[in-house]
Amino acid sequence: MMGQIIFFCLFVLAVVIFARNARRIYKNIKLGKAVDRNDRPAERLKLMLLVAFGQKKMFKKPLPALLHLGVYVGFCIINIEMLEIVIDGLFGTHRIFSSLGSIYNGLIYAFEWLAFAVLFSCITFLIRRNALHIYRFSGRELKNWPKTDANLILIAEILLMTAFLFMNAADFKLQQLHHPAYHHAGAFPVSQFLLPLLPESVSTLVGIERFSWWFHIIGVLVFLNYLPISKHLHIILAFPNTYFSKLEPKGKFNNMSAVTEEVKVMLDPSLPSPTGEVRRFGVKDVQDLTWKNLLDAYTCTECGRCTAACPANITGKLLSPRKIMMDTRDRLTEVGQNRTKNGDFQDDNKSLIDTYITREEIWACTTCNACVEACPVNIDPLEIIIGLRQYAVMEESQAPASINAMFGNLENNGAPWKYAQADRANWTNQ
Repeated sequence: MMGQIIFFCLFVLAVVIFARNARRIYKNIKLGKAVDRNDRPAERLKLMLLVAFGQKKMFKKPLPALLHLGVYVGFCIINIEMLEIVIDGLFGTHRIFSSLGSIYNGLIYAFEWLAFAVLFSCITFLIRRNALHIYRFSGRELKNWPKTDANLILIAEILLMTAFLFMNAADFKLQQLHHPAYHHAGAFPVSQFLLPLLPESVSTLVGIERFSWWFHIIGVLVFLNYLPISKHLHIILAFPNTYFSKLEPKGKFNNMSAVTEEVKVMLDPSLPSPTGEVRRFGVKDVQDLTWKNLLDAYTCTECGRCTAACPANITGKLLSPRKIMMDTRDRLTEVGQNRTKNGDFQDDNKSLIDTYITREEIWACTTCNACVEACPVNIDPLEIIIGLRQYAVMEESQAPASINAMFGNLENNGAPWKYAQADRANWTNQ
């Protein structure tokens, strides 16, 4: 009974803490401006099934995709067994679903192979990330905590799967020894190879089985509450993020509605003047972004595919699309903490532009959309970069000299080039 009480308290505590953290993240995302992403639901559902569930964009790199698929499928399906573990923990039973007979045996058989796939993939990822010096796993934004975060989650998954297999191995051996509390249930194609590592003492085996059981369930509950402070929140947010993806062609830029209304009134004074006041043109801080941009920031997996595909980054420029998303998330977290502490946001003399993202970074972007195309979960760093540029130009009149020259040519010649409109066709005379 004491074990059941302890389990109940731990389980409720973990769920309450997760719900509180999830609410905090939701409130932070809601700080963003409204944008309608509820149109064409059938198309959105199809996109989510292909990209989030089907891992479609991951398979542009087949080897990492297969390893990731092993972790993704294995970890998700193995946690179906969490239902049995929760029931056993609350009611003091053991393998409550074993009454399903051959179906149960088949499930445990599959779980074991999936656990092995997760274990193998995580070890491989750990080696790739730390020993092979792959370009996209480097970069100034992946120092300190981001690097530690990635390694911690891989080590945690390795330990959880190891505990799962040792739990099954000890259970299997106790079944063979006809321990009355461990009736015959399950099939153990992987953990059976661990039997020679286990002792013959029944009491020690029971201790190993119970320790592994508690380690596994507590590990999963800790993992659940680690997600909100980790890049691995994408495990949950990848699905809504892909569903609410931008469906228009990647190269399409939307006009700012406030500017469009002003221009229409200038061209036709008979039209009614625009209603409402525009707080700011472009993006200075995270509150100027849309809720979808903020959801993107929380969904970022820090995999670096965007940065590896970025031509500006490849040529040595300061821009890293991954850093843009990480900086946005860090600033959003800071703003959320500010609001929680003060009841409403109090000016802290910081902003997304300059404090987190430099002018050099935003003007290095070629707007080629390579980062958007490369992202496995349809994150769009370009929208944030363009918003920051709009603020720099429209609010501060600050832009590189080459951009200002182009603006002058547009104003005077109606084209980005320095030639007068009357001279545009002169090249045909050559």
